[in-house]
Amino acid sequence: MNNLSFKLIILFILIIPGCSPAQQKADDFHSYAINRKADLQLAAYITAHTIQDQFSTEAGRREALSVLRCNGFTKVYVEVYRSGLVVPVEHLSNTITFLKNNGFEVVGGIATVPGGEAGVAQDGPLSWFNWQNPKTGADMKKIMEDVAPLFDQFILDDFFCTADTSIESKQAKGDRTWSEYRRELLTGLAGSVFIDPAKAKNPGITMIIKYPQWYDRFHEFGYDVATEPALFDKVYVGTETRGQYTRRFGFVQPYEGFINYRWIASLSGNKIGAAWFDHGDCTATDFIEQAYQSVLAGAKELVVFNFNDFLNGHPGHHLLRLDFEKLADLAVAVAKNPVKGVAGYKPPNSDAGGDLYLLDYVGMFGVSLVPVSAYPEKAEVVFLPMQAAADSAVADKVERSLNEGKKIIMTAGFLARVKNGEKLAKLAGIKYPLVLEKGSTQIVVNDGTVDSLAFPLQTDYRMVPEGAEVLLQTAGGNKVSFLLKNNNIAVINTHTFSQADFDAVGEVLLCPRQIGLIELPQQWMNTIRSVFANDHTPILDAPSRVTFQILNDSSYVVHNYNQQKASIEIQLKNIPGNMIDGFTGDTLPINGNALKIEMDLRSRIWILNKQPEKQE
Repeated sequence: MNNLSFKLIILFILIIPGCSPAQQKADDFHSYAINRKADLQLAAYITAHTIQDQFSTEAGRREALSVLRCNGFTKVYVEVYRSGLVVPVEHLSNTITFLKNNGFEVVGGIATVPGGEAGVAQDGPLSWFNWQNPKTGADMKKIMEDVAPLFDQFILDDFFCTADTSIESKQAKGDRTWSEYRRELLTGLAGSVFIDPAKAKNPGITMIIKYPQWYDRFHEFGYDVATEPALFDKVYVGTETRGQYTRRFGFVQPYEGFINYRWIASLSGNKIGAAWFDHGDCTATDFIEQAYQSVLAGAKELVVFNFNDFLNGHPGHHLLRLDFEKLADLAVAVAKNPVKGVAGYKPPNSDAGGDLYLLDYVGMFGVSLVPVSAYPEKAEVVFLPMQAAADSAVADKVERSLNEGKKIIMTAGFLARVKNGEKLAKLAGIKYPLVLEKGSTQIVVNDGTVDSLAFPLQTDYRMVPEGAEVLLQTAGGNKVSFLLKNNNIAVINTHTFSQADFDAVGEVLLCPRQIGLIELPQQWMNTIRSVFANDHTPILDAPSRVTFQILNDSSYVVHNYNQQKASIEIQLKNIPGNMIDGFTGDTLPINGNALKIEMDLRSRIWILNKQPEKQE
């Protein structure tokens, strides 16, 4: 064999489609994404209507292939039904073959929303099914039987829920609460309509359930996170927080994506899978911030909804391509050293009262908060919102934690509702019972001065100290204690949202308004953080909307989610040497143990003492 022939053979090996990614030079983004997919995989969800239209012509398939490749997707979710459209099996089969022949992993999907002749629409405020009517189950079961043989994996998009209040549902409900009735109904239908028919036609199929991001409302509409993960083979999680400053999708705080994923992971164990977010109500920065919180939560796959937005273009796509290497490096680090910190206890199917979505806001205070679904016996610091009162034995557990020298932070709502609350109130140095007295103020005391908030700060209870130290209180003639502390126990007088707040604006799922809790002055933020801190926690001096997530290797990821620059100072413990930004490699300025940084608006840094491992 001459030298020219040998070179041609090597060239042929390098360019054939089946070539190992490690053998290919990653000069383009698609090749690089293939090389890194073990660290972090990008996947696109394609809705039924786009499957029907885009993949029906040679030109459409060609465009789709180009867009998938240039955005680094290596996996595709092919939807079989949505809003009355059932994609023909032959077309699905041809589309799957086309995608697989071009190197993509293919997963099936379904959006169980009404339309056309499929199922029966609910009597309720949203476009969901009436699952009590047998026609809905029969129609969805038929679709599953038809498409299951085409796929190795299949996902239920986040509409397997109901708010139906029809006469037939009311009769079936009986004396149960709506939550009890709906959870029992849908848990049963998960098997009879989806899992069992699919596995009967295709025994090897992997069945996936995907939960949306509104975790504090799941149980009201039939999602039972205590039972469903055991039924399915995998569990995916919505991290679609979108725009925090706009009402369209509910003023959702960016930290919610992390909270939702880690909380569901605590219920799903090793079944936990991809994170899922979308473009709705997203600026470019909103879009990419969803990716970062998804990765920080532990996701190794990002499913982006939906592919039609990639066909039409969005400014966030450029940032996803540009930041993919940083995200993949962070995913490697998080897999080895997950985010740790204060344990926020929310039992499954627990009511939130006036603390709806409070966990998100505590994260936005700059507290490295990690949600758990079982009482965290070993945690050094435990946070108990009203949701934790659903655990009837929690008072005894709290007492044990205090006896072991652990820190406890609870909300006034928790203390008012919890069983044996009088015992905990005595430990907290607060008069019991707490008096229900709703308050709303736009001013707070800040270092002897009075600050006006952009939105009201609401409280639900009057907390009267009986031995507790008042750390924060509102201003004005009718001062309200906001934060009290007694030894290792603190109580914060919060109100985020209640059902009444949702009803007032006709909201069903997401945050109904902006609140003063996230607008508190920096001194208040620092005081609140101090009660969550322990001896090992770095001291953060920063405004609200600056998040501080601590990895288990004692590196830190800091996000500035504000609309303006933020000056932050971090008093670190035991600095071993030079600190760098793991995203850029830049050295960070340290004065003694203090790290002072000017953060641009909507920016992030990864503080660590060594370079993250780079993948070749």
